[in-house]
Amino acid sequence: MVAASRVDVLRYAAFTGEPAGGNPAGVVLDAGELSDAEMQRIAAEVGYSETAFVVDATPERGSYRLRYFSPRAEVAFCGHATVATAIAIAERSGTGEVRFEIGPGEMTLNVTGGQDGTLWATFTSVATRSRLATAAEWEPVLSALGWSGSELDPAYPPAVAYAGNDHLVLAAASRERLARLDYDFEALGAHMRTHGWTTVHLVWAQSATVFHARDPFPVGGVVEDPATGAAAAAFGGYVRELGSVGLPARLHIVQGEDMGRRSDLMVDLAADDDRVSVTGTAVRLPRPS
Repeated sequence: MVAASRVDVLRYAAFTGEPAGGNPAGVVLDAGELSDAEMQRIAAEVGYSETAFVVDATPERGSYRLRYFSPRAEVAFCGHATVATAIAIAERSGTGEVRFEIGPGEMTLNVTGGQDGTLWATFTSVATRSRLATAAEWEPVLSALGWSGSELDPAYPPAVAYAGNDHLVLAAASRERLARLDYDFEALGAHMRTHGWTTVHLVWAQSATVFHARDPFPVGGVVEDPATGAAAAAFGGYVRELGSVGLPARLHIVQGEDMGRRSDLMVDLAADDDRVSVTGTAVRLPRPS
């Protein structure tokens, strides 16, 4: 087995410009010779919610094949690790467009540089879709969270939203309810595995376009994700289908505040496309001593 200490694992905090904010992700840019078991072991040793592995690359064509592993299992798609990987590649090869081949299909990213030198990555999701969740799907989640039905916002009904993987969306009626997150880790994880959900995307609507979010991630062995690009993309598709904003629109999702790791995710909805775009930056983290 190859240990993380013997592989060049880059570490970034995504959806933030501050090392103390955002969602940390591991990035391995040369993983072509690693086995599935080795990638899983490295992701567990790194310990972040996900580590991205570039398993095939054609840099002259801007084309890369990615796989993502949480500490417990492979996942089909991870937004914050995708942003981190795009910025890591741009730091080596320069800004511009890159194509990532991932489990759900091919996605295009564009990396641009700001006047202050900050790099921004925008990924366009696969086609999104959403449907209302059944009571049998969302009521056990409320029980695991310790929430009551009266604490949900009826303007945003429970739904299962997809943008590469499935997320249950639940909207809290108040910021205070969202802030008090203390859930049954095993019960929620078991229910999520039954339905194939990657996270539960808990949101509170500050306005029609500004949302605060929290994402329990027990199926990945992580209590909570401080930034979840895949869930943000799925939620953007849900908002568009709900018809609660005029199109085109930009949503601002603030995540991780209650963890002390604020993240800012910008989600763009087009008027004539069932895909959504998610924009964020990332900052390099020091190697562990």
